[in-house]
Amino acid sequence: MPDPTTAALERAESLIRSIPDYPEPGILFRDITPLLADAAGLRACIDALIEPFAGTFDVVAGVEARGFLLAGAIAVAAEVGLVPIRKAGKLPRPAASVSYTLEYATATIEAHDDIADGTRVLLVDDVLATGGTIAAAHDLIGQLGGVVVGTAVLMELDALGGRTVLAGMPVTALLHG
Repeated sequence: MPDPTTAALERAESLIRSIPDYPEPGILFRDITPLLADAAGLRACIDALIEPFAGTFDVVAGVEARGFLLAGAIAVAAEVGLVPIRKAGKLPRPAASVSYTLEYATATIEAHDDIADGTRVLLVDDVLATGGTIAAAHDLIGQLGGVVVGTAVLMELDALGGRTVLAGMPVTALLHG
């Protein structure tokens, strides 16, 4: 895998747009779609997200919805499988579910039981905010018998303190906002 350079990651970061008051007043939404549309920027981010965990995971679990996009690319680049973690009611046969609190709502995530006990899982999402979604996904993977070896996120919103919720879990965040 190519080594992601600081310049490539800075360029990738410049592609992310901030949209105020979405989805609710007071929320600053980080729109990663321009980054996803840029092959070089996306590749630099994917390589950088894999690097700290290379060789330590058997599958990638991506959290709906933008986490799917990153997780799919990571799974292909690392030549491993993908486990989708979906919002409640989206799977035909959910095997496990976990409810949690977001910064502006509550939610439930679900997954199929498509991983064998002891499978090493890299958990991937786009943003670490309050930590609720990632903590819930970690619990969900554990319910299914998987072992989370680490969490990779594109961006961490430091002011929201999500990393404290994930104390003791290895987390890599490429960008900070």
